[in-house]
Amino acid sequence: MANFIPYDRSQAFLLPPDLRDWIGDDDLVHFITAASERIDIRAFKVNWRGHGKAQYHPRMMLALLIYCYANGIFSSRRIERATHRDVAVRFIAADTHPDHDTIATFRRENLEAFTLAFQQVLLLAKELGLLRLGVVSIDGTKIDANASKNRSVRYDRATALRSRLRTDIAALVAQAEAADSDDAVDSQALPAEIARREVLKAKLDEACARLEVEASAEAEAKQEAYEEKQQKWEAREGRNRGPAPKPPRKTPPAARQSNLTDPDSKLMRKSMRHEVRQAYNAQAVVDADGSQLVLTSHVAQTSADGPSFEATINQLCETVGQPDTVLGDAGYANGDVVGRLEDRGIEVLVAVSRPDNERQYDFRPPKQTAKPPRQVKAPWRIAMQEKLKTDDAKAKYKRRKHTVEPVFGIIKNVLGFSRFLLRGIEKVKAEWLLVTLAYNCKRLCNLKAA
Repeated sequence: MANFIPYDRSQAFLLPPDLRDWIGDDDLVHFITAASERIDIRAFKVNWRGHGKAQYHPRMMLALLIYCYANGIFSSRRIERATHRDVAVRFIAADTHPDHDTIATFRRENLEAFTLAFQQVLLLAKELGLLRLGVVSIDGTKIDANASKNRSVRYDRATALRSRLRTDIAALVAQAEAADSDDAVDSQALPAEIARREVLKAKLDEACARLEVEASAEAEAKQEAYEEKQQKWEAREGRNRGPAPKPPRKTPPAARQSNLTDPDSKLMRKSMRHEVRQAYNAQAVVDADGSQLVLTSHVAQTSADGPSFEATINQLCETVGQPDTVLGDAGYANGDVVGRLEDRGIEVLVAVSRPDNERQYDFRPPKQTAKPPRQVKAPWRIAMQEKLKTDDAKAKYKRRKHTVEPVFGIIKNVLGFSRFLLRGIEKVKAEWLLVTLAYNCKRLCNLKAA
């Protein structure tokens, strides 16, 4: 006869259980709870007046968010559920159960605390001798916004829809005024129909206003360059001076788009071979000297990496320190930025042209018209190209691919973070900082145990 271990689900505990007995000594929860106690409580948004309902301790809430993000639990409702079901989460919460609204509010309002916690984890890595600020890699990845690309509207289409909605709303209002004398009209449904159209019209009004403000700001920024071109054109004589320069447009182009759900997000795609998505460009600077920790994070609203290059490195210098060498791909090839960084004593190694991705045994039919490779002509590009041929630069640049890109792979495929839950650029920055903080805690815990 088979021999089974007996079990009885109704058996009560003879003594109160200690949740620490159910968690392994090497579990990430111990590292996160200890690290969260280092955070200055003044960094949190707290009701210091003391009246009203008692609030959850901010250090506990921070540890709860970090641990859940490190284990792929991002939704505030799922985090609330985990405080009942997950032993480690229940231990962090000290057998309390914050509701999802409290968790979501804490996550939205504590960017300063997340920033301080991020810095404290890096400081701890320095104290342990695991972080050396020498060679760093920078890269970006597209992460979906909490908005559909189908809610993006063109400026010309938004203008036409606003005119149509004004006509429809006026007709429905007139119909509602006559509803009392006409029994055939459903007067109960008219207010809801009018309200629905008014809400949509208000959103389109806001979208048009945003696009007009952006276009006006761009025109103002280009005005000085236009005036210089105009003066040079007027100084020329004869027929060879060419057409007059066009003044910058103060109205948005017809094809310029704005999203009605999350206006700060933009339509982006990873490359020409990928589909267009409503997304943000999440940037990260990673230690390439062995620890593979994220040293700073940033979120850009442009598909290209280049415009945020200098701002991200400046943020690194202000918070962590100045690196010796920065490694970047061809998306960061900007001569002006490279020159300014090198003037500060930072060695910059960036690819000056995109690699040829031609396969040796390509299943696709050959291209009918093969484009000749683009010639490198800019002096700084030629100098960078020659520099990357040296043995020292080659050895350093090889680290880029296997330091920063695996971090994005771990965040997306191991942690499972592939879509922002919050909306708006400032809230998205806070969430990306929280994601990289969770990654750093997990990484540092593994390095410490090794």
